[in-house]
Amino acid sequence: MKQSFYIKIKLKPIIFASHIKAKSSFGGIKSAFSFVSIGILISLFPSTIIAQNDTIKYDIKLYGLVSTGKYSPFWLQSNQYDKFSSAPSSGDLQIGFSKDYGVKKKLFDYGFKANLLLRTDKATTTAYFHEMYAKARLSVFDLAIGAREEQYGNQDSTLSCGGLLFSKNARPMPKISIGIEKFITVPFTFNLLEIKGGLTHGWFTDNIYTKDLLLHHKFIYARIGGKLPVHIQAGLDHVAQWGGTVPDPKYGQLPHGFKDYISIFFVQSGGTGGEAINALGNHIISQSLKLEADISDFKLAAYWQNISEDGPIRLIGKTMNASDGLWGMSIKNKQFPFIKGLLYEYLNTTDQSGPYHDKDGIVYGGADSYFSNYIYNNGWSYYSRIIGTPLITSAIYNSNGEVYTLNNRVQAHHFGIEGDVYGYNYKVLATFSKNYGTYSNSMDVHNTSTLVEVNKQFPHLHNVEIGCSVGADRGKLFGNSAGVLFSVRKMGNLFSY
Repeated sequence: MKQSFYIKIKLKPIIFASHIKAKSSFGGIKSAFSFVSIGILISLFPSTIIAQNDTIKYDIKLYGLVSTGKYSPFWLQSNQYDKFSSAPSSGDLQIGFSKDYGVKKKLFDYGFKANLLLRTDKATTTAYFHEMYAKARLSVFDLAIGAREEQYGNQDSTLSCGGLLFSKNARPMPKISIGIEKFITVPFTFNLLEIKGGLTHGWFTDNIYTKDLLLHHKFIYARIGGKLPVHIQAGLDHVAQWGGTVPDPKYGQLPHGFKDYISIFFVQSGGTGGEAINALGNHIISQSLKLEADISDFKLAAYWQNISEDGPIRLIGKTMNASDGLWGMSIKNKQFPFIKGLLYEYLNTTDQSGPYHDKDGIVYGGADSYFSNYIYNNGWSYYSRIIGTPLITSAIYNSNGEVYTLNNRVQAHHFGIEGDVYGYNYKVLATFSKNYGTYSNSMDVHNTSTLVEVNKQFPHLHNVEIGCSVGADRGKLFGNSAGVLFSVRKMGNLFSY
């Protein structure tokens, strides 16, 4: 018998087993209170044993969403870490306690967070820890254990429609991550070269189609420029889904031992069938480039991302699916608050290395069918939401109940603007997409999704923040809808030492 790679057996019951669904709101609320108590204890414990001058913060948010149509508008509930229901009407309560790294650099620092989310809509009431993690930094090295909101990739952090491989669309996944999360200067390079990178092992706890599915992710980024006004950044991300048990008796329990992990790490073959010929697991590679320039009070950026789901993996510009990718341009302004940022992005995923994987005995290597897999039918998703760009349609929209994506050939133009008008922070998004389904299930559907978001903080009202977002969809992809999301947020310092 192979040695199993089951770190999760020891960790999951303590840290990650926090998902409860109740048919009645009373059951969910009762569970929520018990989780809040646990969260408070977790938050208070480290503060009694670590050095002084640390601050534990609290954050309480209340949301209410009302809309027309079958689904709530796309940008009201997409790219939000799965915090909001796709149902036309829902309510959220989030209660969080956290400590982040200090402002001053230390040889050692630590942080943690416990964020309970209670969500209710017409069908269910759900309570779970949306985030629960502990992290530590020793010099430049980072270690994090748990589920936390993260952002990978080089895309704009506030206005983007989402990175191609990683976006904010799916909820945080329990992981163990080690590496260098922020750029550090490489010695003996005249302070011109910076690098960052990391290694992650994660668990898909949704158990949708595949049970006990595992995640492998490693990345490395380099940036040239230092204190110069121009920077060039290049990055490489490699992810793989592996292990687990699928209901198809042809595959059943998939390889999941340490030896199999080595095969996953180096993209080697293993197992049986097609994986014994090609590579064990479902692998996706993403390459990226970014050019940044500081000109007076403006920061200009242009970036590109690509993915490859099939070999051979070639360098930038020579990939089989070179016409596919995410292209973005942004302008940030430091002095004119009314318009702080402008963004345009173009997404294309229609090529997929051509329409044929093989035909008449000839292997073309096409029909990549992004974020889908013949063994792991749930594909590159978590709790039925695509982990990558949300413009590739998630399974939550599948009326037939299937777990795979029915639309991954997309062309989209995305626009964004943000600013501050006398303390009212606003954001406007508009996305125009053409959706062609898949090569095996074609469609031709146009869709428009818009969002206007305004938030205002009131320091004199005990630091309360009130927000209102208006979203709308038009088209046959999700159906016509319009809705409003109201929010009230209270945050501050729970303890300071």
